[in-house]
Amino acid sequence: MIPLINPIHGRHEARKVAQLILDGSWLTEFEKTKEFEKDICTILGVKHCNAVPNGTIGLILALKACGIGIGDHVACPALTMIATATAISMVGAIPIFVDTDKTGCMDILSLKEEVDAVVYVSLNGRAGKIKDVVDYCKYKKIYLIEDACQSIGSKVGETYLGTFGDIGVFSLSPHKLISTGQGGLIVTNNGELAKRVKHLKDFGRTKGGIDSHPYFGINAKFTDIQAVIGIEQLKYLEDRAEVKKLIYKSYQKKLGKYMKPHRGTPWFVDIYVDNSQMLHDYLKGEEIETRLMYPIIPHEGCYKEAGSYPNAQDISYKGLWLPSALNLTEGEISLICEKVKEFLGNDTSGTEKM
Repeated sequence: MIPLINPIHGRHEARKVAQLILDGSWLTEFEKTKEFEKDICTILGVKHCNAVPNGTIGLILALKACGIGIGDHVACPALTMIATATAISMVGAIPIFVDTDKTGCMDILSLKEEVDAVVYVSLNGRAGKIKDVVDYCKYKKIYLIEDACQSIGSKVGETYLGTFGDIGVFSLSPHKLISTGQGGLIVTNNGELAKRVKHLKDFGRTKGGIDSHPYFGINAKFTDIQAVIGIEQLKYLEDRAEVKKLIYKSYQKKLGKYMKPHRGTPWFVDIYVDNSQMLHDYLKGEEIETRLMYPIIPHEGCYKEAGSYPNAQDISYKGLWLPSALNLTEGEISLICEKVKEFLGNDTSGTEKM
């Protein structure tokens, strides 16, 4: 079976974890977490970073830090991993679902009502029209929260996705460019927002180990055992990003007609065909693992909302993630593409225009 993705961990991470244990560490969040957060700030060019247990909790804390709560309206794309919307719901706010453009990112021009904040998802590491969204939020004087969970290592020019908004969230789960098993990062240049996140993730305390709680909060701390893995993986962030780009380009040479351009760092390789479910089933029979694109979130059972989202629905129906592991070989890419073309029976020359 050619897997969809493989987590890549090596001897460097193993040695650091072993050393941490042998040094008698309590393994929970402490000095190594601070070092990891500092490294993230240096790489991304931001002032503040808080590591948290996962990206979903990161989104919840980011929303809370921005003062979003019961009854507030928050714009988010209709096409996204469902955690984007459920994080909004978990703080008591109401997701206002917005259609995407053809890149799969939110089309801010489709937002027809007033909202209290925007959660912008850079789907599969694509920026979409993020600068227009930044301008919109500044004009409306509302917070922009970037859900960059799929986008660590992806840039627009020299600026990393996740750092355009007031606050950004990344995921470190096993599918991501760097992974600590689970984990999330909340980054911002706003000192007040960073301070609120720090209180929120540590029971509302102003200082760890002191049981005084002037603020509400939960236990959303990271661990040093994750941090030492993250520190090692960050050393290869740019290298890994380049490998992902090369994998995408290799697929494009063979399946360009069914792919969208990518100017950043792809999380997965995505193709778009009229019979994605059938292709998924066929490739499974050929020992090739794929994954169907996300469903339309407002149409899921947990929301049961009406509404038409033409671009999002088209991407959801046609989209299929192909194997995208960092250690995927050129031979495996060729085999996958041969099987895709064999099923589709079409000439795949050319590239879809966006």
